[in-house]
Amino acid sequence: MPQRSRRKFGPSQKHRIFLAALPDADTAARIHALAETLKAEHGFTANLILPAHLHVTLFHLGDWQALPEEIVTLASAAASQVTVSAFDVSFPRAQSFRNSTGVYPFVLTGDKAPWDKLHGALRVALTDAGLGGATRGDFQPHITLTYDPVRAKPHPIAPVSWRVRDFVLIHSELGKTTHNHLGRWPLG
Repeated sequence: MPQRSRRKFGPSQKHRIFLAALPDADTAARIHALAETLKAEHGFTANLILPAHLHVTLFHLGDWQALPEEIVTLASAAASQVTVSAFDVSFPRAQSFRNSTGVYPFVLTGDKAPWDKLHGALRVALTDAGLGGATRGDFQPHITLTYDPVRAKPHPIAPVSWRVRDFVLIHSELGKTTHNHLGRWPLG
């Protein structure tokens, strides 16, 4: 299996691989419009995430110096084993997450329960495929809208909801605002 640096991001790590659920195009447009309103309300100055890049990360599979074909193959095989029905999700809160850089992810947050079957099935499939290291950590469903030095406390919003009908394997070229979809798997 390819080796990666312990640092999550640095000059040598240019390729991020992750599994995610994407809102449909209409929902992504609604989220982006909401993000514009929230940006003005909170006095954020940073750019917003592009509508086509809005997502809920299911599993981060690593940051790499080069696209790790072996990881892509293993993750794709694992994803193809998942048999879960489509489900509805809602994001009724907005807040800034803490971090040590002083630039805070501003996110929409939702309840974990609707995601349990998909996340659990992916965890098992990734572990069986030899990618269990990527399944460590707590899952908190969220959609990042921007990264800004202004920090916003948690607050309710008009819920943003959609039906999750599939999930994707994404290759993000770090620093290039590029997301390449390497695979897509429908939910039943």
